[in-house]
Amino acid sequence: MELRLVLTVDDFEQALAFYRDALGLREREAWEAEGAAARIAILDAGQATIELVNDAQAAAIDEIEVGTRVAGPVRIAFDVGDSEAVAARLVAAGAEQLAPAVTTPWNDRNVRLRAPDGMQLTLFTVVD
Repeated sequence: MELRLVLTVDDFEQALAFYRDALGLREREAWEAEGAAARIAILDAGQATIELVNDAQAAAIDEIEVGTRVAGPVRIAFDVGDSEAVAARLVAAGAEQLAPAVTTPWNDRNVRLRAPDGMQLTLFTVVD
């Protein structure tokens, strides 16, 4: 089975460049209708999980990563090799870094960003 997170974006080219080119997700499949009026790209994000948190835990995570409650009901987290380096690359590609990198109580190095499409992202790297 597969979990597929579907993002509807206003600027398809910008989103594709951000998630595929800057973040480095491999394009698995892509289609477009005649005249490119309708487009889709399926990007491989590796293993998928669903993390369910209640509002109190979401607020606690926001407090740790950003210092205040900022996330909506959906936030995408990516396990990356170097969260700070990837964050810098994504900021150069148009993301907004919401706070400096932090080491969490569960020993990850996290960086919170807002993607150009408005989605909040957590980049995390497990600290040895």
